[in-house]
Amino acid sequence: MNPDSGMLIAEIPHLRRYARSLLRDVDAADDLVQLCLERAMNKLHLWQTDRKLRAWLFAIMRNLHIDQIRHRAVGGVQVSLDAVAEPSQPARQEDILFTKSVLDAIDRLSPEHREVILLIGVNELSYADAAEVLSIPIGTLMSRLNRARANLRRSLNMEKPRATLREVK
Repeated sequence: MNPDSGMLIAEIPHLRRYARSLLRDVDAADDLVQLCLERAMNKLHLWQTDRKLRAWLFAIMRNLHIDQIRHRAVGGVQVSLDAVAEPSQPARQEDILFTKSVLDAIDRLSPEHREVILLIGVNELSYADAAEVLSIPIGTLMSRLNRARANLRRSLNMEKPRATLREVK
């Protein structure tokens, strides 16, 4: 059973969210979604019906994203002339500052840890689906996720201090 256009259209919001989490640029994310859908339409004959459509589409998007990164490494980074300058004063709301610190902490993670956090924490994929997207065993995924979460907690100073032997008594 091949997916009909309705099934692909239903996945667009999920694809857009994943693309935006990868790129942090709305226009570039929309371009990546379009490339992904075009590739999926051209490769529908390769989709295996026992595989979830979303996981298959996310794998296509991830591969396209990696190709784009490799291309930029060779060809250089393009800068938009319409780039908006940062506000002259930082936002004062604590939530915005905390969100920025979380996003910065995610950016500092290794690519393997960042992928796992984005797929599971942001895009709400199951462990099995995320492992399939990354082509790794589920145990490896769970281990990476555990280390990624620990690194995030450490980076955000959210670790609980460990009790010393004297405090336990």
